[in-house]
This record gives sequence, structure tokens and C-alpha cells, in this order.
Amino acid sequence: MARWRRLTSVAGLATGITAAGIGAVIAVEKVAVGRLRTQPDPAALEPFGTLHSRPVVVTADDGVPLHVEISGLAEAPVTIVFCHGYTLSQDVWHYQRQDLAQDARLVFWDQRSHGQSGRSVPEHISIDQLGADLAAVLEATAGTGPVVLVGHSMGGMTIMALAALQPELFGTLVAGVVLISTAAGDVDPTAWLPLPLRPAARLAAPPLLRGSARGRRANLIERVRQASGDLAFLSTRFIAFGDPDISPTAVDFLERVIRATPIDVIADFFLALRDHEKRSVLPVLGRVPVTVIAGGQDRLIPLRLAEDLAHGIPGASLVVVPGAGHAIILERPDIVTEEISDLTVVALDESAARSKSRRGRS
Repeated sequence: MARWRRLTSVAGLATGITAAGIGAVIAVEKVAVGRLRTQPDPAALEPFGTLHSRPVVVTADDGVPLHVEISGLAEAPVTIVFCHGYTLSQDVWHYQRQDLAQDARLVFWDQRSHGQSGRSVPEHISIDQLGADLAAVLEATAGTGPVVLVGHSMGGMTIMALAALQPELFGTLVAGVVLISTAAGDVDPTAWLPLPLRPAARLAAPPLLRGSARGRRANLIERVRQASGDLAFLSTRFIAFGDPDISPTAVDFLERVIRATPIDVIADFFLALRDHEKRSVLPVLGRVPVTVIAGGQDRLIPLRLAEDLAHGIPGASLVVVPGAGHAIILERPDIVTEEISDLTVVALDESAARSKSRRGRS
């Protein structure tokens, strides 16, 4: 009993420290809300969350239905498959869905328990399971390839898990990979907090999230999340974006997507991210052209982790976007889309060369 009191006291202290840190951030940012809401907004008319295409249901190996949408050119020479990040949905690929539809066949999917995909039992929530889900999506939608895989944050980790699960796909079906705002290991979900607060937050977060994710407390938390207003706007802007002049419309959109993810899903995947470790499979990715894209002001995946990721993949290119944050796909979509396009051209050329070589040997 005494040990339990000590643990709960530490968790309570950590909670208070974490709340104080968040409160300090919000207090500083609060004065800017009015200016942010009224400044010129080039994305004000963007139809965020409304772009959809032909739906397909893909069943995962444990029976979870995965929501998939296919768009672009049906007879394109390449299929690009997009894997979104933690607490998000396929809607965050808004700009890529718009800008690449004339050049390729595009496949978007919601990771299990996210977006319109089915809910998973907690026991089946892991990055390895996401890799198996991606394998099912490829089997159902990719045909004989070639395929370029694009992953943001947890979506990049999903691609790494696929490389561990089915390495034979890389250099055959999979012709190229783009990894955005992601890491192969050492992921710290508290990285956005000031350094002195992180140890306490790491200690407090798992029991707090588990406790708040079930029962009546979960209902209360969800009501608070739905009514959070400026607080949610400011925290999303601070954590996800680096540009102080980021479009308020883009921030609002991302906040709505995050808010749509249930608290128990957030809790379960928090632990999956913390346990992610895939450095050993990076040479598999190096069988094909790889581009790693990182924001210079990413508060969730520090730049050093992106650099480590790129260095661990033979031949990978690293693109650092100064000033951009974690949600770089919304913050600097022009750069992201250009890098995907460039990588796809290189991947197609190398895939064609490999095919020609195989035919020559036969």
C-alpha cells in the first residue's frame, strides 16, 4: 500500500508539472489568438476533409476492416500508397490528393482505429500490426506494381514494419519510399515539452492515458476535448507546426482530425509509438530509392532522429525544410509533393532497369 501511495504521488506530481508546462505555453500563445484568426489566410478556401474517391474495404489479417480510397489515373505506370500518422486520417493528404492525381494512381487508407477504418482490440495495436495491415492493403490494391510508399510520422513506421515483415517486396513490388517526419526508434511522445518536464511526463502519461481512456472518465475527457476551442487550436499550432504564420484554417483542420480520434485510441497507440524500434530493417529500405523529409522545427520527431534514419538507409536522401514542423505535409505541401514526384521518377527508372536486367538473365 505504501508503495502504491508513492507511485500515485509521483504520478500526481508529474501530472501537475506537465499541466504547468502546458499552461505556460498556452499563456504565452494566448495573446496571439486574435491576430492569428484575423490575418490573411491563403488556405481559407481550401476544401479540407472533403476530397474523397472510390472506396474499398480491405480486411486485415485479424478481421479489422480498413477503409481505403483509390483515385488518380487508373492506368498510370505507378501506384503511390499514402500512410498517415498517429491520431490522423487519410484526409491529411489533402494537397497530395489534389496535386498528384494527374500523374499516378493514388491509394489512401485509414490506419486501424483511425478515420473510417474499424476499431481494433487493444491487444492488436502495435507498429508491427500496422505493417501487416499495409501488406493487406498492397495485396488488395497494388496489383503487380511498381509501388511508391509514402508515410508520415507513424505511417513511416508502418512502412518500416512492412520491411521487417515482408522484405522481399522491396526491389520487386515496392520501387521507392518517402519517409516524412518519422524515426526508426527512440520516439519520445513527450518531446514537445520543455526538457526538464519530460521525465515526469513520461512517467505519468501511460497510467493517465489508460485511466482516462475507459468508462465514465473517458466520456468526460471527450466532452472537454470537444469544447476546448482556443486551447486546442493553440496546442495544435504549437506542437504540429513550425511557421508562426501558418494558416489558421490548416490548424483548425488538423485539430478537428485529431479531435475525431477517440481518447482510448490515443492511449493505445501512444504505447505502440514508444516501443517502436526498427533500425535493424533499414538496409531493406535501401534496396530502393528513399527520400527522408524532415522539418527543422519538428517538436515531435527531433531533426537528429530524421538524420539518424537517413544515415541508416543506404543511399537515402535527406531533405530538411527549415522552419517547418511535424505537420509538414500541410505546412509545406509544395516541397513534400515535389519530393514525392521526383522520387517517383527515379523509382520508375530504377524499377524499369531492374525489370530489363531480370529479362536479360532469363
